[in-house]
Amino acid sequence: MKIAIQGEAGSFSHQAARQMVPGCQIVPCARSVEVFDRVEKGSVPAAIIPIENSLAGSVAEHFDLLFRRDVFIQREFRLRIIHNLMASPGVKLRNIRKALSHPVALEQCRDFFRQNPSIEPIPFYDTAGSVKHVLERKLTDSAGIAGAQAATVYGAEILKAGIEDDKRNFTRFFLICRQRKILPEANKTSIVFGVKNVAGALFKALSVFALREITLSKIESRPVKGKPWEYVFYLDFLRGQDEAAANALRHLAEIAEPLKVLGIYRAAK
Repeated sequence: MKIAIQGEAGSFSHQAARQMVPGCQIVPCARSVEVFDRVEKGSVPAAIIPIENSLAGSVAEHFDLLFRRDVFIQREFRLRIIHNLMASPGVKLRNIRKALSHPVALEQCRDFFRQNPSIEPIPFYDTAGSVKHVLERKLTDSAGIAGAQAATVYGAEILKAGIEDDKRNFTRFFLICRQRKILPEANKTSIVFGVKNVAGALFKALSVFALREITLSKIESRPVKGKPWEYVFYLDFLRGQDEAAANALRHLAEIAEPLKVLGIYRAAK
């Protein structure tokens, strides 16, 4: 099964894909838009996208694409994020003067850079891409910061493992497909909706869940592209395809515009 990911082979998305769909064939994409294009056009049956990090927060671009594109969330997965400093075989830690990685990864390794002031953090477009860059150019004074999968893919040596500041660092991933398919034991729903800018509108929208004792696990607002100062709300609630959830969504549809169900799936443990 082909699975599209944003970024290079060896990235955390690659690692998540391997665990979610064992034996899958990874299709790396340079941009997130390309990932969604491939799913919509059917050149791949599914894609794995990061949607939220426990430290850095939501991936805003992916929320926006889920809203605009004709895709459906089928599964959710949480991956423990472990950052590793890796370089070309034979290079020693004492030789490293630059560490390349995605800006979010660098931000999550502040303590490492404080303890190693001779190593300069260098922002790069991708975690695994930084390792690929260092290995391809045979750099002896530079290293990449990425997940262990990158070392396997590119033949790098891990100089120091687990350099992230917070060991409770997780990223939530979605498996998205073009078909609206709900797997057995689905117990979580993601939606996006908008309300008029009038007093009490959001309260009324959220009350459809409170009245039915449905637990909300996340709510976040995002600006509507092309409509300054207008917003939509992304919301997760802990119910699957049952009568209470269906009634809540029907009730919400009476007061919300737009309303889109992004996926009904089993919550990650």
